[in-house]
Amino acid sequence: MALGVKGIKTAFMAALLAGTAFMATPADAAGKLTISSPQDPGSWDPIDTFLVNWASVGTNIFDGLTYRGPDRKLVPGLAESWTEMDGGKRIRFKLRSGVTFHNGEPFNAAAVKFTFDRLLGEEGAKGPQRSNYVAIDSVEVIDDTTVDFKLKAPDPVLLTKLAGYGAMIVPPKYIQEKGDAFFNVNPVGTGPFKFVSYAPKTGIKLEANPNYWGGAPKLSEVEYRFITEPATAVAELQAGRVDVVLPPTIPIGMVPVIQADPKLTVLSIPGPTVDALRFNTKSGITADPRVRKALIMAVDRAAIVKSILAGQASEIASFQGELSFGYDPALKPLPFDPKGAQALLAQAGVKPGAAVQIDIRGNDATMNEVAQAVAAYLGAVGVVATIKPYETNVLLNDIIPQGKTGAMFQQKWGGWTFDYDNTAYAMYHSGEKWNPYEQDADLDKLLESQRAITDVAERERILKQIAHTVADKALEMPLYNSNAIYGVAKRVKNFPPASDNRPKLTEVTVD
Repeated sequence: MALGVKGIKTAFMAALLAGTAFMATPADAAGKLTISSPQDPGSWDPIDTFLVNWASVGTNIFDGLTYRGPDRKLVPGLAESWTEMDGGKRIRFKLRSGVTFHNGEPFNAAAVKFTFDRLLGEEGAKGPQRSNYVAIDSVEVIDDTTVDFKLKAPDPVLLTKLAGYGAMIVPPKYIQEKGDAFFNVNPVGTGPFKFVSYAPKTGIKLEANPNYWGGAPKLSEVEYRFITEPATAVAELQAGRVDVVLPPTIPIGMVPVIQADPKLTVLSIPGPTVDALRFNTKSGITADPRVRKALIMAVDRAAIVKSILAGQASEIASFQGELSFGYDPALKPLPFDPKGAQALLAQAGVKPGAAVQIDIRGNDATMNEVAQAVAAYLGAVGVVATIKPYETNVLLNDIIPQGKTGAMFQQKWGGWTFDYDNTAYAMYHSGEKWNPYEQDADLDKLLESQRAITDVAERERILKQIAHTVADKALEMPLYNSNAIYGVAKRVKNFPPASDNRPKLTEVTVD
């Protein structure tokens, strides 16, 4: 999802936002919640992004046909019910009646069709979400409250995908009249909170939607402040100017600081987010799989989890955590074996002093520490690693997709569907944005085949096979599955610490 701004819109957006005022207000205002988010997605259009920090806001502005809450159970959203037909190749949705968008425009079957025609059309092609929904062949309006999704092949994860990101329902008339660039920075949905104002790199303000179909929120206002520096975010939390700090902001080392403050609490729960250092498999020494395996074996990932992450994570063998469908407990990480690593490097003809560059997100304090530890481990086997931090949007929008990384680069992925397909297809299928280097026709076939299988056991078997294939090819150095860590002021009540960083704020109150 071209996360951020689509190229053709940049100039317009800059002009549109020039002079936008964003006045600070106290975090303790009655009925107001202030949240620190580590990243400005750059666009609020659902088809422009894959970022969990978009979703933490977008979940409160937009609705999907389905909804999945913190308990990970799928329930009705804008669709009251659905029926699978034609062997899973058609899904009929019965829509809620009487729902309106924030601008007063009616929600109906035409809005659903517009949303998916747009997602699967030219506009969606500019972003990163479309590939998640390619099983949809067309959307047919039956009547104002009924739509049929005709599928090219059954998609066992589609109902979950409809609960987030690109599938959020958008207002046709508003977008047609205002244009995509305007919608990017003035979002309108059907969700519990309405857009008020947005200042790039600063924050976004929302107000309660009193007519929300799911019941009016108990808060009157929500402000998200984009605070990229973790120490600053925690300081603002301590000072009472921020009520919640979202994951993945809080470095492990700062958890005790928050826990020691009587006004604050830490909420830590297992989540879908995984971290890895992926390899440039096309050029340099990491084009050789023996070298990639050697670099993995040179690093004691279990020690990193224990020491740097203080147990707030678990070591992984594939790019998914235990909660993911497709996780195989039988797949074990390559062992920490420095001598074996040196032997593999020698076999590959890599001489001591060989250099690699590790690209990371500059505002990820925890990964900064992890990367330094990785560099030290690599140094112990004769490989000199330098760490290059990038502004997050630059790394994600330019460096990785354009194949301009060093030998290793950070990939953090919030597999919010809790299904390995959502991660694996994006990471390993040829031509995908997050796969700038690797092309493997056999792996492509496996990835494609599981998407059309409704037999749960068979699909799980193939997903496990994909994980084993990726591990055999050593496409990445799997690091850890981290907990979602929230810092929360005790004055905040009923805050739902969602494992996928998508807390819906309808029931939240503040003292």
